[in-house]
Amino acid sequence: MHGSSIANLTLIVVSILATSVFWGVYGPFLQWGHGAMESGRMRPFICVGIAYVLVAVVGPILVISVFGMENEGGLFAGWTLNGIWWSLIAGVVGALGALGMLLAFNFGGKPHYVPPLIFGLAPVVNAFFTLWMNEALREQLRASPARSMFFGAGLLMVAVGAVTVLLAAPKGGPPKKAPKPPVAHHEEESEEKSGPVADEPSGQEEPASDEAGDSKDSGKDE
Repeated sequence: MHGSSIANLTLIVVSILATSVFWGVYGPFLQWGHGAMESGRMRPFICVGIAYVLVAVVGPILVISVFGMENEGGLFAGWTLNGIWWSLIAGVVGALGALGMLLAFNFGGKPHYVPPLIFGLAPVVNAFFTLWMNEALREQLRASPARSMFFGAGLLMVAVGAVTVLLAAPKGGPPKKAPKPPVAHHEEESEEKSGPVADEPSGQEEPASDEAGDSKDSGKDE
C-alpha cells in the first residue's frame, strides 16, 4: 500500500474497527435470520453463503477492475497454484467457523455469549498456530523472557475473559408454573354438579303425590 506510515496506520485502525463491528453483529444477525426463517438453521447458512459469493467474489472483482486496486497486470495476473490452495483452505475453515457458530445457536446457545466466547478463544488459537508455523517467532520468545511473560499474561487474560463471559452471561429464569384454580370456585363447581343429582328423586315423586291427590278428590265426589 502506498502513502505515508501515518496514513497506513489510520487505515489499519479503521479496518480493524470495521472488522470488529461486522463480526460483532454477525451472531445476532444470524440468530434473527433464523427466527425470521422459521425453518431450521441450514437455510440461513445458505443465505450466508450467497452473501459470501457477493462480497468475496463480486466485490474484489469490482475493486480490482473499477478502482484499480492491485491491478498490476490485470485481473487474471498474479495467480499461483500454491496461493490458490492455501486461500481455498482459508475459505473452508472460515465457512466451517460460521457453521460452528450456527450449530452452537442450534443447540441452545445465545448471541450474547456464543460470539464473545468464539472471538475470545480464536486469538488464542491464532497465537499458538502462528507460533507453531513460524520458527522465527518462537526464537524471539525464547530470546526474550519479558516478551514471553507478557505473551503468556495476555493469553491468560483472554482465557479468564472468556470464562467470565460464560459464567456472567444472563440465563433464562425457571419456567412459569400454571396458576392453580381458586379453591372456592372449585367447591362451587362441585356443589353445582352434586345439586341436580340430589334433586332427582324429589322430581320423580311429584307425579305420585298428584295421583294420590286425585284419588282423594274422586273419593269425596263419590
